[in-house]
Amino acid sequence: MSFSLFEKPLFQVGGHYVTFLGVIAFVILFAAGLVIARILQSNVVRRFFSRFKIDTNFVAIVTTILSLAALVFFTISAINAAGIPLAWNAPLPAVSLSLVQIFLLIGLLVAVFWISSRTKRFLFNRFLVNSGLDRALQYAIAQIISKVVLVVGIFIVLENTGIHLGALAVFAGAVGVGVGFGLQNIASNFISGLVILAERPITIGDRVEVAGVAGQVQQIRARSTVILTNDNITMIVPNTKFIDSPVTNWTYGDPRVRFRVPIGVAYGSDLEKVRNALLEVARENSHVLPQPAPTVFLETFGESSINLELVVWSKEMSYRPRRFRSDLNFAIVQKLREAGIEIPYPQRDLHFRDRLARVEMTPSGKTPERAVADGA
Repeated sequence: MSFSLFEKPLFQVGGHYVTFLGVIAFVILFAAGLVIARILQSNVVRRFFSRFKIDTNFVAIVTTILSLAALVFFTISAINAAGIPLAWNAPLPAVSLSLVQIFLLIGLLVAVFWISSRTKRFLFNRFLVNSGLDRALQYAIAQIISKVVLVVGIFIVLENTGIHLGALAVFAGAVGVGVGFGLQNIASNFISGLVILAERPITIGDRVEVAGVAGQVQQIRARSTVILTNDNITMIVPNTKFIDSPVTNWTYGDPRVRFRVPIGVAYGSDLEKVRNALLEVARENSHVLPQPAPTVFLETFGESSINLELVVWSKEMSYRPRRFRSDLNFAIVQKLREAGIEIPYPQRDLHFRDRLARVEMTPSGKTPERAVADGA
């Protein structure tokens, strides 16, 4: 078969003839682009980038951009090989940028994101470690500076690739009005994140309760805060919740937390003996602070019991308050049993006026069969 058959035009696109050989070249290059894009998204490439101590999210962004860039590059090369000229340096229709400038813009934006990420890591792990500042404040400073580097870097990249921000001012204003309503939640969460980093009502490691979520703060990000509950469940809470909702911070300022444990004993119990037993339980628990000293209050005289309250302080168990209360309750039950002190059931006293009641019991002596009042 002669090569003239391969060089024979098959169809025309934009005034350019496409041959059978051009179709084959297009298919081969386009398939190569798909394969390379797939490889760049593989775990092998992700592990390679992870060796440079790059954040997981940043690695995902880089591999995605590289795979898309490879796909675009091979697609354009395939179009050129098919016989349809598409110049790399010529401006694209309706766009003042050429393909080379677009690839350069993508590469520079990736570099800006990488520099921002490395800036935060360098400041937090090296530069500010020996500054004497609180660790949470060091994280806030590193976070804010990295965001500034990111914004400034994006502006510089856009200016140097021929995209003048002044020309975009009118367009940005028009788009801002239309999109503002849809992005107002994102903007408010972002601003709330900056307020949290600046005022520091919460810091990494604090135990907080907000909007029905209780747990330990793991990360404070630009839009949301990551909280790890005691059930090992990660909750993502929008930053606005920490600004417009009541927030309980168990460790804010002072890590010491007071716990109140209620207990009821039977009437007739030796209250001094009960008091000593409860204080002994507190002293035997390693998580209870000696200062402020544990104390016992007599709260109320209930219908079935005398109600007391054991008050202790702890600075370690604020992360596991339920476990701490449970341990104290188990110890209290054991200690009261050893001392012969009764924890009563709810009970009622029945009084009959001018009549006598006779109750017949089963042979076991436990369940009443019937009650007969005189004269009935």
